[in-house]
This record gives sequence, structure tokens and C-alpha cells, in this order.
Amino acid sequence: MKAEIFRGSVVLSKKGRDKGRVFVVLYSLDADYVMICDGDLRKVDHPKKKKRLHLSALPVTLPALTALADEHRLKDSDVRKAIEAVRAQLHFATKGPVPEQTVSEEGRTFVQR
Repeated sequence: MKAEIFRGSVVLSKKGRDKGRVFVVLYSLDADYVMICDGDLRKVDHPKKKKRLHLSALPVTLPALTALADEHRLKDSDVRKAIEAVRAQLHFATKGPVPEQTVSEEGRTFVQR
């Protein structure tokens, strides 16, 4: 069973020119689409609309970021720091896309190297 993607989830893009990048889900638009940002290429002020099918949920959520977003105090630097911490926790490189060999075919299991 696939992990559910909801507000505050940390996700990995599987399709598009941002393939392999890590994002945070800011909010859901409907059953098919969410708005994501990474604080670097996609800022909090201009999030990207992305289909849930094109995302893979990582085993981490960031409820503190959603609380800041509710208060309209979320900054790009907060998102960048949170994503860097998640990438370090999952043993990804600190910048750029995640190498494909670290992601299993299901897109959910990560090989620590």
C-alpha cells in the first residue's frame, strides 16, 4: 500500500523536470493535486501545482512547517533547513536531485549507502 500524501508530507518528485527533487506539501487542492515547495527553486510564495501520482511520499512529515504556514510566517529558509535535515536523515546528498539508484522501484524504499 502506498503512503498517503497530505499536508506537511515530505515528498520526492517522480516525473517532470524536477524529477528526483525533495519537496514539502503546503496544501491540497483536491483529490488529485497538491501544492509543493522546496524554498529554493519553488518558493513558498509561488508553490508548484503537482499531481499526487507524480509524487512519492517519504517516511517523514513536518507538522511544524504547516503550523507556521497557518500563521503566514513560513519562510523559504525554514523550508530549506527542514529539507536539508530530512536529506541528511535519509542519507541523500545535500543539494540537487536524489540519485535514482537510491530509490527502489516502488519509490518508497531507500537504500542507505
